[in-house]
Amino acid sequence: MQAGEQLTAERPLILGVGNLLLGDEGIGVLAALRLAKTNLAAKADIVDGGTGGFHLLSLLQDYARVILIDAAADGRPPGTITRLRPRFASDFPRSLSAHDIGLRDLVETAALLGELPRIDLITVSIEKIQSLGLEVSEPVSAALARIEELVRSLLEESGDGAKIR
Repeated sequence: MQAGEQLTAERPLILGVGNLLLGDEGIGVLAALRLAKTNLAAKADIVDGGTGGFHLLSLLQDYARVILIDAAADGRPPGTITRLRPRFASDFPRSLSAHDIGLRDLVETAALLGELPRIDLITVSIEKIQSLGLEVSEPVSAALARIEELVRSLLEESGDGAKIR
């Protein structure tokens, strides 16, 4: 599903962002594409958010729950997965890959326009932003299966962190 298509706001949103043309930096999009081919598509709306930007603002306004997947140049070993529950733009990691300012601005704007959804942020550490190329490094590529497991686990939780029965 692409941004702008009709979505069901009662379901959670899984939003993968990144730039596929910059190798590891595209891990969020790669994760969304992988998840869309699984049975998770029956439980959540899955969107390839590309490189982010204000065209995604309506998604943050329309959904009560968002699982956001992105790359982070955070100095950790490549392929390290981190889960955060940011409540404000300032809670996002300082080094969110090539579109750091865009995501922070997006969250800040959504907060100014109304209440933010519950956001679970999954980041995958990358070594650096690569030059143009579609090749994804082995450690970052290996993180895809662990991202899927984490997303499945998050979807089993209710909004307050308790398991849904």
